Amino acid sequence: MSYKKSSLMPVDVENLRRRSSADSEHSVDPEQHHHVPRRQSQTDWLCVGPHHPELGAVETPSPDASAHYFCHFTPKCFLTVPRGGHGTSRSTSSRCGEEGWHESTTKTTIRAENEVEAQREANNYKFGFRKWKGNVTEKPIEDRSDIIKGLYSDLSIVKPQEGPVVTFGNIVYVILFGWWISLIYFIICPVMFLTIFGAPYGKLCFKMAWYFIWPFGKSIEKAGDVVKRSVAKPPKCEVIPEERDSDKDSRPLLMSSPIPVEIPVPELPARITSKHWCRISTFVWLLLGYPVLAVVHSLACVLSWLLVFPIPVAKMNARTLTIVLLMAPEDIQIHRLEKQTLEYETRVILCCYQAFNVYYYKYTVQGINIFALNMLPLVLFTLIIGYTDREHNVCSAEAKFTTAIASIIPLSYYIGMGIASISAQSNFAVGAVVNATFGSITEMTFYITALLQGHNAKTKCYEEVVKSALTGTLLGCILFVPGICMIIGGIKHQEQRFNSRSAGVSSALLFISVGGVFAPTLFSKTFGNLMCESCTNIPGNASLAFVCKNCHYDTSSADPLLILSHIEPLVYTISVLLPSAYLIGLIFTLKTHSHIYDIHISDGQGGHAHGGHHVVHWSRWRALGVLIVSTILMACCADLSTENIEPILTHSRVSQYFIGVTVLAMVPELPEIVNGIQFALQNNISLSLEVGSCIAVQVCMIQIPLLVLFNAFYDVGFVLVFSDIHLWASIFSVILVNYIFMDGKCDYFQGTALVVVYLILLALYFFAPSPRSC
Repeated sequence: MSYKKSSLMPVDVENLRRRSSADSEHSVDPEQHHHVPRRQSQTDWLCVGPHHPELGAVETPSPDASAHYFCHFTPKCFLTVPRGGHGTSRSTSSRCGEEGWHESTTKTTIRAENEVEAQREANNYKFGFRKWKGNVTEKPIEDRSDIIKGLYSDLSIVKPQEGPVVTFGNIVYVILFGWWISLIYFIICPVMFLTIFGAPYGKLCFKMAWYFIWPFGKSIEKAGDVVKRSVAKPPKCEVIPEERDSDKDSRPLLMSSPIPVEIPVPELPARITSKHWCRISTFVWLLLGYPVLAVVHSLACVLSWLLVFPIPVAKMNARTLTIVLLMAPEDIQIHRLEKQTLEYETRVILCCYQAFNVYYYKYTVQGINIFALNMLPLVLFTLIIGYTDREHNVCSAEAKFTTAIASIIPLSYYIGMGIASISAQSNFAVGAVVNATFGSITEMTFYITALLQGHNAKTKCYEEVVKSALTGTLLGCILFVPGICMIIGGIKHQEQRFNSRSAGVSSALLFISVGGVFAPTLFSKTFGNLMCESCTNIPGNASLAFVCKNCHYDTSSADPLLILSHIEPLVYTISVLLPSAYLIGLIFTLKTHSHIYDIHISDGQGGHAHGGHHVVHWSRWRALGVLIVSTILMACCADLSTENIEPILTHSRVSQYFIGVTVLAMVPELPEIVNGIQFALQNNISLSLEVGSCIAVQVCMIQIPLLVLFNAFYDVGFVLVFSDIHLWASIFSVILVNYIFMDGKCDYFQGTALVVVYLILLALYFFAPSPRSC
């Protein structure tokens, strides 16, 4: 392929810029541009011109209409995936089997920063893969928005002040932190003066006390160490064309172009090593003043960090503790910042404008969300208290159960991120194995530990709780998850469209799943014996019917041979058929009919996209280590939760059905719910719906057969026969969600319908009587 420098006129450049922007916005299929030759490959590439608005002027191939490609490789990778709905028609392809489907689909362009992120995005659209919203590679800070850049500021740069400093968050800071930090400084101040030698630090404490009561709009600087960086813009130059009487075109003598302006920055004076460490006052300060303030600032730092939104307060306290309080007192200067009319930045030691920032929910450390990071101490606390306080002297069983269930949330997050990191850095086979192995580990650890606990306690109550949790996960993932995503996404985008063909595949698998899982229940109701606890009638009047209470179909005590000779073989048969159907669904969506998802990643030459230099948050081995450790901790937390749930099951006024359907079912799925909501906010409702459908299908086709297999090798008394309330709630929910998904579009009203039905079912479980075995 020959390349040459592009010599386009400004008008041509602008036309190319507009055409490139229009192509990326409208997601034009490259097949429509018949004049651009393309290579036959399994992937398509969305090419952008050299003057794309996000790209600078670079050396590019010639746009000459020759046999060469007019594509320029850039560090931006593009994924093209279909979105259901009524869009522009596509040309039929030889590899696509159904014309009607292809004529009613369009492609949605998704940009990925590098190859790893492109692979992660592609995995999100693969059936059976866990959906993950967060990045698995580190995004350069210069490529982020100003809001995100502000989150990672170290409070050492004074920027032009925007808006008032008297805000609601700053007032809350004074109430929560400012007054008692300032009070401690005021208490230490006279102590340092009484030591005579510590008088300089007494003055410092007095100044710091007034600073911390209201630090906003003030700066702490080191004497003689201020650097200003001007960002003044060059003056504008107006072009005045020369007037002539002739008809010839005249050009201006002065051509307007950006003129780089270099503003010299004075060099810093040579640093002089401070000798304040050799003073007596410093030793007095380190002995009497600094230890107390270290405890105070550490406490304020930890509290503000755990609250997430006041993280600037944590940074301010940490910087004060590690830098300001260790400086010579005479070098510390506090100034009040006035609103500057010039645009310049000043580097200082400490400067803070706001104590709270609502965008800190996006803050990450090594790719880990701040909420998941802050919940790690809860996991350690749960394990220590749970295994050391067996007699419940420190915490009650209910409190241990609550902390154990809450600890599952961050561990589920780490498992999800580990799966996404390994899958994005590996081939399809490795990604499929990791998703199949660890994708359901969160739920399986709890189910197995609960069944073991019930087997050891010789009670069937734990089995009923497990069945309630299975049903609750199914109901939540096909009603609540898509419903809440439709509501939040519909409020922002009014109407959203999704891939109805892929949703149809998931719906068909849901029908197969529910039919297979509840087939033994229908079988037992057909051939089981109707048992009643008490039947009465009027004595001496045999013509009247008996009045019976608590009637149910009994398949255990009435006719044990029914289970051994009929139900167990049926259950084993279904446990083989359901995974087989799941495997066929994988082959259908990922191999033979992969055009349903239509994912293409290429570099314009038929190869994979290479997104330039990128740094992954977790390498493959690190992610594998996190997966293993998180799985072990998950098993421990599940063991503690099932061990301490017994008082709740026996003494709670709430039905055990409700506990299993809500708490035990939905808490482990909270990270998935958050991912679905984030997809919906980005107008990607297809992935939001796939999040719930994927979990629901895995529950029926993977988790339940695994429980049956576990029971076959270690008999814990698990029989795949559900209560009537589980049966009819699940069947009704699957029928409803298939009706909602038929037209390929949704809004907040349809989402509200799903959520309301889910709440109605929860009310049904709440007021239902407890299971007979509990």
